[in-house]
Amino acid sequence: MTPSPATPHATDDRFAGQVVLVTGSSSGIGAEAARRFGASGATVVVNSMTSVDAGRALAAELPDATYVQADVADEADATRLIAEVVATHGRLDVLVNNAGTTAVIPHDDLEAASPDVWRRIYDTNVIGTWQVTVAAVPHLRASGNGQVVNVSSLAGERPVGSSIPYACSKAAMSHMTRLLANTLGPDIRVNAVAPGLVDTPWTADWDVVREFVRAQAPLQRSATPDDVAEVIIGLARSTYVTGQVVLVDGGLSLR
Repeated sequence: MTPSPATPHATDDRFAGQVVLVTGSSSGIGAEAARRFGASGATVVVNSMTSVDAGRALAAELPDATYVQADVADEADATRLIAEVVATHGRLDVLVNNAGTTAVIPHDDLEAASPDVWRRIYDTNVIGTWQVTVAAVPHLRASGNGQVVNVSSLAGERPVGSSIPYACSKAAMSHMTRLLANTLGPDIRVNAVAPGLVDTPWTADWDVVREFVRAQAPLQRSATPDDVAEVIIGLARSTYVTGQVVLVDGGLSLR
């Protein structure tokens, strides 16, 4: 079964006057989330570590958007990222922690999942998320409607994923979401999405996994980046939801 064509993003003003930072947003889920927030009136800050041209091009698509290059895994860069957002736009209302990395390693190849692999993945997915969030908290609190949406993974909730270090990093991110929601309420809401397989350039050659998902998931397809972005912005709109990790997997986790 093939997915139906994507519909254009609805335009409204739900986030008018708000500033939204989406880390790792030069492509894929992050780019689609940036577009959706932009279509809902937000001033969006696009971020990437390496894909500078793509990030700048996306920012040029969106009204009043800006681009900041920064590596969230670097403490000084993470702090500078938030400082530049606030210096440029005067506030920060929504933080989407989408920046992440992985390594494709069979789960039974324990030697390949070296400590260096664990450190590299955790530096971005866990410590990077933490550093950006901590730097953002005073500004999110000051906004009066501050919130964080983390991009975790089905691999953080089930024993699946591109590697064991990656899956464990996403489990940490999901639990960080719950802990921060419990700590930062009522001033700041914190939620997460946990996608299954998403069709991005990174997964373009994952044909075996894609066929498995099509055969097993009730919705019989893998996700598009916009499928996940739709839930990100839905959580951002949901004013009485916090501490939740929402699976976006076409029902695969049911099987």
